[in-house]
Amino acid sequence: MGEHDPNEEPIETVFRNGTITTVGILLAFSLGFITHWAANPIPWEIYHLAAVVPILIGIALQIRALRLLLDLTSLQRRVLERANRIFIAGLIFTACGVGLAMLLDFYDLSTKSAVPGA
Repeated sequence: MGEHDPNEEPIETVFRNGTITTVGILLAFSLGFITHWAANPIPWEIYHLAAVVPILIGIALQIRALRLLLDLTSLQRRVLERANRIFIAGLIFTACGVGLAMLLDFYDLSTKSAVPGA
């Protein structure tokens, strides 16, 4: 892990800083979504875990990517590329969880409105 190729050109800090900004903003949106969804007036059921788990895994991966990017070793191309792969995986997990959360909310609303007196 500590190996560094002396011939490798470091990543420009401006490029790295832009990546850090992007990761931070999207991580904030992910955290905001899970906070907003947790305060949703629709009562939680056990099957909602199917959406919560991928969102939380995605958020954890995004935090891991941000941690890697904040380290000075992220100026090495291989470290930056690894952080980017982790971040994209986190986005995919989060997006799948958000999509599933929307489907579950739609299901909850449609079944509750179909029941007379609900």
